[in-house]
Amino acid sequence: MLIRLTLPLAAVLALAGCNRPPAAPSPEKPPEPQATALRDAMQQPLDKAKAARETLEKAPDTRAAGDAESEL
Repeated sequence: MLIRLTLPLAAVLALAGCNRPPAAPSPEKPPEPQATALRDAMQQPLDKAKAARETLEKAPDTRAAGDAESEL
């Protein structure tokens, strides 16, 4: 019984080891970028934060005007 299982298992393992290696990419063509969706998902909140920061930096400082009015 044990021989009936080990012989086919050994044959399958031997055949699995005979696979060809993947073809090497051509040196003329650069590799395509991968995981762009993940990178975009991570970059989008950062871009929004930078845009908000730039908007706040460009806005006039209204706190000083509000403070001056409250002192009156």
